[in-house]
Amino acid sequence: MSEKQSRVVAVGPMPPEKSAYALARYSRSPDSIRQSLDWVQTHDSQKFLESFYFQYGHASIADLGHVVLCFEGISELVAIEVEDEPLWDGQARSSRYQDFSRSGFVTPPGLDAEQTRLYEDTANQLLAAYKDIHSRIVAHLSERLPKPGEMKPDAYQRNISARAFDVARYLLFWGIRTGVGQVTSIRTLERQIRRLKASEYEEARLLAGEIAEACANQPECFLDRATRPEPVAPTLARHVDADMHVMQSREDLRQWASQNLPPARGYELTKRGCAPDWGQKDAAAFRCRTAEESGIVDLLIPTSTSADIVATLLYPVTDRPYRELYELASDWSAAMRTEVLDTAVRSRTQRDELLRGFRGGPYVFDIVMDLGAYRDMHRHRRCQQFRQSFGTTLGFDTPEAITEAGLTVPYKAAIQTAFSATGALPEPASHYLLPFATRSRFLFKMDFAEAEYIARQRSGVKGHFSYRRVAWEMKRKMEEVEPELGRLIHATPPWVEDPLKR
Repeated sequence: MSEKQSRVVAVGPMPPEKSAYALARYSRSPDSIRQSLDWVQTHDSQKFLESFYFQYGHASIADLGHVVLCFEGISELVAIEVEDEPLWDGQARSSRYQDFSRSGFVTPPGLDAEQTRLYEDTANQLLAAYKDIHSRIVAHLSERLPKPGEMKPDAYQRNISARAFDVARYLLFWGIRTGVGQVTSIRTLERQIRRLKASEYEEARLLAGEIAEACANQPECFLDRATRPEPVAPTLARHVDADMHVMQSREDLRQWASQNLPPARGYELTKRGCAPDWGQKDAAAFRCRTAEESGIVDLLIPTSTSADIVATLLYPVTDRPYRELYELASDWSAAMRTEVLDTAVRSRTQRDELLRGFRGGPYVFDIVMDLGAYRDMHRHRRCQQFRQSFGTTLGFDTPEAITEAGLTVPYKAAIQTAFSATGALPEPASHYLLPFATRSRFLFKMDFAEAEYIARQRSGVKGHFSYRRVAWEMKRKMEEVEPELGRLIHATPPWVEDPLKR
């Protein structure tokens, strides 16, 4: 290496599979990266990947090539499915800053003519209510929060409108259209496609095929118009099938649970009367909310790894709290816990990884929150996340601003209309009509650093009031369970507000 030659070499953009080939060869030979790139230009990267990645199982090779994909006009429900990857990088359109009524909605495949009419009529009613609530909340907030003298009028209007969207978005629903942009390695993309092909939602299964097709064809969007680039991942597109292990184990565990679990113990967190009082005397004005009005958080530190894994495997296929499942599994014999574990791995082949339920962290948060809050909390991927089936059983949330503005009657009427329609539609298509106000149960397993980050980051005054309450409650639970560590979490109480700060 000459004195002028840097030890750091910036490599310009190239097709992801060629990038993977170049870096893989670089790690397997004494040649410089420059020599490796020259080699790649004259050799077939697809043949290399066919042999070493797919045939010999050198999985790390596919981490060396990254693909940029955008998903346009997909439903919010399937956006959640797309993003449900621990190693995923990307962003979705935010419902907190723009009018989603212009986006239209996805009608789930498989509905007959009568069901389609019911779905579309209800969806249009929700969007009409969304627009009406937004305009009326804008008027309410403008009266309650006068413009500060130092704030420019356009900035003030943007902030008021955004805060009104925070309220109105409770009437958006899983079927609303959105857009998602992602950057992932070829390896993650393969896992994503296989998982989507095993989804219970037909839209997701169809999208998986479109992803493979997009990888096999020349890209539609590129900056250099003089040269049309090569397909981004043509080899990958030939080797992705449905993750049958995920699909089959889900059904096996659901069947085991229905046949073996005793009657529920009846201590649902959502039926305990009043949610936490937020724990401070100076928060007296921040009244104690009923269970229908706030998220509820339970924190457990499992002491039995096997009972924790069993409870986690059963959590998504039941409607029971994690604590109940963990206590049951802890009381069972080793033979019974082994039966659940064997059920989970029965369909596993040599190619399949262990299910996500076998992963975890020392702190397990079982959270009941509205779907809008989950949409934001779901973005925290330095933890393991699990969710139960969406439905109307846990009711819905009503923002304070709705009550303050005198909009409770039209708001609840819109929600109830949607809930009634879901009852007349088949599952899982009925999930598309669930408003963001709908409450559901989610499990987050993490280490302390991630718990501290989520509580601190999501409790700030710029955040949505729904997940702010969840983040604050996570801090409070940590203070109760781990006081030495809980004191290190500097979260912002939900009664500390700055509505005009974004």
